[in-house]
Amino acid sequence: MFFSENMKLAIAQINCVLGDLKENCSRILNCARQAHDAGAQLMLTPELSLCGYPPEDLLLRNGFFQACSEALNELAAGISGVAVIVGHPHEHDGKRYNAASLLRDGRVVATYLKHALPNYSVFDEERYFSRGEQAVTFEIDGICFGINICEDVWHPEAAQRAHEAGAQVLLVLNASPFAMNKQDARYEALRSRVDETGMSVVYANMVGGQDELVFDGGSFALDSAGKLTAQCDVFTEALSILILSVDAQPVGEMVALPDLEAGVYRALCLGVKDYIGKNRFPGVLLGLSGGIDSALTLAVAVDALGADKVHAVMMASPYTAQISLDDSREMVRILGVKYDEFSIEPILQGYLNTLQSSFAGRAEDTTEENLQARIRGTLLMALSNKFGSLVLTTGNKSEMSVGYATLYGDMAGGFSVLKDVGKMLVYRLSRYRNTQGYVIPERIITRAPSAELRADQTDQDNLPPYEVLDAIMESYVEQNMAIPEIIALGYHEADVRRVVRLIQLSEYKRRQSTVGVRITERGYGKDWRYPITVRYQDLF
Repeated sequence: MFFSENMKLAIAQINCVLGDLKENCSRILNCARQAHDAGAQLMLTPELSLCGYPPEDLLLRNGFFQACSEALNELAAGISGVAVIVGHPHEHDGKRYNAASLLRDGRVVATYLKHALPNYSVFDEERYFSRGEQAVTFEIDGICFGINICEDVWHPEAAQRAHEAGAQVLLVLNASPFAMNKQDARYEALRSRVDETGMSVVYANMVGGQDELVFDGGSFALDSAGKLTAQCDVFTEALSILILSVDAQPVGEMVALPDLEAGVYRALCLGVKDYIGKNRFPGVLLGLSGGIDSALTLAVAVDALGADKVHAVMMASPYTAQISLDDSREMVRILGVKYDEFSIEPILQGYLNTLQSSFAGRAEDTTEENLQARIRGTLLMALSNKFGSLVLTTGNKSEMSVGYATLYGDMAGGFSVLKDVGKMLVYRLSRYRNTQGYVIPERIITRAPSAELRADQTDQDNLPPYEVLDAIMESYVEQNMAIPEIIALGYHEADVRRVVRLIQLSEYKRRQSTVGVRITERGYGKDWRYPITVRYQDLF
């Protein structure tokens, strides 16, 4: 029997700073006070909200667990008037767990230990945690609540245990990183748990950037029929108040979610903003070439940080077209960022003069092209050292897949905005950004892409068209498809084998590339682990 008369429950969709226990506790306490003022009796926070996610090898340090335990007790002492569920690392009987505790009336009332430990993609929780087995339930205002943590709800067992223990509402703490189309997969997984148990669900997800990961928030609620009854915004902090009716059905505000391009663009902006802000860089600088990749990177940087924190540098070579200079000048005029132009021709000539005797009798090739890229990288890093700004690299996923990037040249920098963004998506994002306000000159979007490292050069001189390259790359890298399977999709065998071979040969470069925002389920980061030294070739 339910006794609640429109009980209120709050979702605290917060941006945690990994390891900043004091700030995270302060944020949780502030949300708890707001929730209490709004009449809520219970507040749900994300997974490991006390310390941030993922702590990685901090979880191997005894001092980290001790600090988290002390912070949890201090946090509990500050909680009054509202019950709070907080995620935290937990140590008990010599074992360590991913846990969630119920804080109530100044103390820790109960602790749930995560059952399912993800050990795939970007997750390696089996490295750090033991598995819990017991359900934890509690009552507030006559409603019985159960707790699950993130991966638990992608499998039936933990939710079923909560239901068998009497839970009518399942509360789920999450640190689920963004990937394209991920929200639909979350709905599907949770609806399966609803179908199996008849419980309604409240799902609280973390928001914010943490190294390559971006947590998109998008917290939500489902009623016991699987209907979406509350939806928080994405890529922003939120305190959402849900009302639980007498039959324990949660209802709250419904926010429309962005389409794919808008969502990816917001993910890139949040990734840049938090990487720069949380690491306390004063700003960023980047090489502007007049091409679409650097143009999109510049637009994201300005939207994420503000024009006053962005410095663009054009470093013209003998092969830089006048339209590249014109379009770069136009874009920085529109955006209002600091802008410098340097000619690298005297530096290039100095290098060539120095190497002349060593190069005698050998024709020009990619060596001279790479020299230009490395000169630019050196200049950008010099500016970074002098002024403290972080260099944003501008290469995209398509280029990094096939190795069309120069070590210590255009790969030199501290953060890669487009690392997981294929070339065709770069075009779509650029056009999307212009619908929000014109910032990227149309000619940058429509002209043939070129590195401008030799006369009359275009990217397609040695590569399949980008729409073909991207499709092959996505099939092989993101979907793990075999070569015959990709050919069967209708692509020329020569193109498929060439692209796959280039992907394999380029691993040594990718291993040295900068960290960058992950937007797919298979980025070139923690979820791509390919050997550099290997003689196996994908023939099948």
